[in-house]
Amino acid sequence: MMEAQTIFHLTVPSVSPVCKRSSLIIFKSPTRITTTRRHVTASHSSAAAPTREKDAKKRVVITGMGLVSVFGSDVGTYYDSLLAGKSGINLIDKFDASAFPTRIGGQIRGFESNEYIDRKTDRRLDDCQRYCIVAGKKALEDAGLRSHEQSKINKERAGVLVGSGLGGATVLYQGLETLMESGYKKISPFLVPYTLSNMGSALLAVHLGFMGPNYSISAACATSNFCFYAAANHIREGKADLMIAGGVDAVIVPVQLGGFVACNALSQRNDDPQTASRPWDKDRDGIVMGEGAGVLVMENLEHAMKRGAPILAEYLGGAINCDAYHITNPRFDGLGVSSCIRSCLVDAGVSVEEVNYINAHATSTVIGDLAEVNALKKVFKNTEGIKMNATKSMIGHCMGAAGGMEAIATIKAIQTGWLHPTINQFNPEPDVEFDTVANQKQQHEINVAISSSFGFGGHNSVIAFSAFKP
Repeated sequence: MMEAQTIFHLTVPSVSPVCKRSSLIIFKSPTRITTTRRHVTASHSSAAAPTREKDAKKRVVITGMGLVSVFGSDVGTYYDSLLAGKSGINLIDKFDASAFPTRIGGQIRGFESNEYIDRKTDRRLDDCQRYCIVAGKKALEDAGLRSHEQSKINKERAGVLVGSGLGGATVLYQGLETLMESGYKKISPFLVPYTLSNMGSALLAVHLGFMGPNYSISAACATSNFCFYAAANHIREGKADLMIAGGVDAVIVPVQLGGFVACNALSQRNDDPQTASRPWDKDRDGIVMGEGAGVLVMENLEHAMKRGAPILAEYLGGAINCDAYHITNPRFDGLGVSSCIRSCLVDAGVSVEEVNYINAHATSTVIGDLAEVNALKKVFKNTEGIKMNATKSMIGHCMGAAGGMEAIATIKAIQTGWLHPTINQFNPEPDVEFDTVANQKQQHEINVAISSSFGFGGHNSVIAFSAFKP
């Protein structure tokens, strides 16, 4: 979650933390066992060992990835840039930001939809929908499902679940400008549909003819992981064979920049933009806004193997919950996040000891970074051998798209055996205790990876991936 840097005087009261006598099962970490798995929420040694899904109709595999990022729209180029420790943060020039105390962001430049969207449609769309359509179609190409290959699938059992935290922000802002300057009669008839957060999923389905489950989830900055979790459950429950899932946001517009400034949530390191996003560094001063889209093609193993799909990784499981505490700030006791991690591992059939890589939420905020680390340490009592990095140190916080872009980074790490660095680690927080892959990429054979995303409203989400093993 992105907490504000000052204490809010809010009309919404905070809820007292759950007491120690809560009905939640308290996790205990018995002696490490290397030969057998055990249930991560077990409170005694006789609990059943966790088991992974064996049914090929319920195992969920990743067969394609697509994105739009500050480094372009090619997954390989994106990950190469991350491995090189390249920062995509710069001065905002999309509009005149000179009057704002924050004038930097992970702004996408030079984006072109090319053959993916016809010109007439493209002119009407918000960037939010453009990014979604392009990322979705690229993910299908990656999955071996170009237009002429889509006869391999039953489109009535193929769905789209791409969420957005804020929807068509540019279209809405332009509509408000038109209303104030010229009156309501000049407002575009496309304003309402193209500001809706579900329109990316809807338009992508229209382009593809996918008639399966189609909607969007808006869970602030946890949106993408919520969508992955829901899409995987549609597949596991037999409601779909294939889902395109992830998140998109394009929020670098004046009103959103001003809103985050008003929250006192943004870095003001305008004189050195590329060092502004610095998770776990003592001198961090707030998030850096980003934008983009990140989507995965998810399908059941049986379906993927039948059509000869490339299998990039396996989605093992996930979990979502709510802090029920505050509209922007994380719980100081870490209960919501630690509980979500444990639930994810249960859903994945994975023990704590099997996890050796964490792609963290890590937004570069004063409170949030350490709150996440404290929650992680409640679950991972022994941090030795666990690597943890922060993709946002290079691309900024892409809001509803963040989890999607971080899932792609996680899967590329699994595939390549290389972890991208967390850049701008100049003065690390000593309490972190995890290896944060500071400033230089590292080789690492990943057993099980988790990727976490948290959002305003207390929305928590964690998903787990591994290399595919038949």
